[in-house]
Amino acid sequence: MNKPIVKPDKMGSYKEEDVVFLLRDISNFKIERKSEEREKLIQSGTHYSEMLPVEYQPTDEYLSLFHNTLEQYSKRVAIAVGVVAEQIKEINGLENLVLVSLARAGTPIGILIKRYLAFKYQVEVPHYSISIIRGRGIDEVAIDYIFDQHPQAKIQFVDGWTGKGAITYELDEACKAYNETREDKLDSSLSVLADPGHCVSIYGTRDDFLIPSACLNSTVSGLVSRTVLNYDFMEESDFHGAKYYRELTDVDVSNLYVDTLTSEFEHVQNEVIEKLEELRKEDTTPSWKGMRSVEVIQEKFGINNTHFIKPGVGETTRVLLRRVPWKILVNPEHSNDLTHILMLAKERNVPIEEFTDMSYSCCGIIKEL
Repeated sequence: MNKPIVKPDKMGSYKEEDVVFLLRDISNFKIERKSEEREKLIQSGTHYSEMLPVEYQPTDEYLSLFHNTLEQYSKRVAIAVGVVAEQIKEINGLENLVLVSLARAGTPIGILIKRYLAFKYQVEVPHYSISIIRGRGIDEVAIDYIFDQHPQAKIQFVDGWTGKGAITYELDEACKAYNETREDKLDSSLSVLADPGHCVSIYGTRDDFLIPSACLNSTVSGLVSRTVLNYDFMEESDFHGAKYYRELTDVDVSNLYVDTLTSEFEHVQNEVIEKLEELRKEDTTPSWKGMRSVEVIQEKFGINNTHFIKPGVGETTRVLLRRVPWKILVNPEHSNDLTHILMLAKERNVPIEEFTDMSYSCCGIIKEL
């Protein structure tokens, strides 16, 4: 294998011992587009990774919602972190383990898993965050870099949550393509905090509840943008790109988030053990149950393309924050707290419809323009 000579840029507001972003800093390029314009471009064939949504400063109301959610769910999230971290240890061992989170929703979760393993087993596992893009695959330059730094690496991919399972599928295809041309081999198994889509076998929970980091964009992800791949100004032999929003430092809660959850680990050990016992009795094989819900929604609402359907709390939140929503489906049978979904929908005048025929708490539908 050719030794990679490229080095990543120092990025983000996290401590370097928590995560190394394998990304190229493209902060000097102006590629933000307003939601309507971006949506039109995406729907007329421009790839979503070639531009960025405008990164806004969260409102006071929204920040207080984040803090309330963090207070309300911190124990639940900490338990899920412990459960997924213990499984990762059981499957891979700790000796050559390297955590590789998928930027950006995966980044805080990767940090939490790394910190849990340090807390419980006094082991510092390397953790990198890299880009994967739907329809474009994984950043192979970043993977080569990891194997260059850790020749014996057992890579475990980490993400925040699953929606329809598009990233699970993308990762699987990308790893196959990588393994065809390299001596170093990747295992495409993905571990997530929450798997409401039932499309992975390593998860902390399959409940569709609000992971507080889904509430915000870069200000809870180390001030790093979504990842970008645009060969108009980027090199094919380089890392995928992202912006570092230093100007949002005053409202950055990235470290507060991971510190708050880390402080819960010692208090949830019994619950982690109980959950692991329960999991051992469950069939954790992916059933892709979530995708069946998506097909039902597609048929019921006459939607041309499943790309317009974004199921689950995390994905619905993103639709409301970054896309042009048509309507939000809410499942009243799920007693999960959807306060932020209702608040965002009201803010943006997006209609809400009750819909029980889905395995998710809610679902965002993008407007066809």
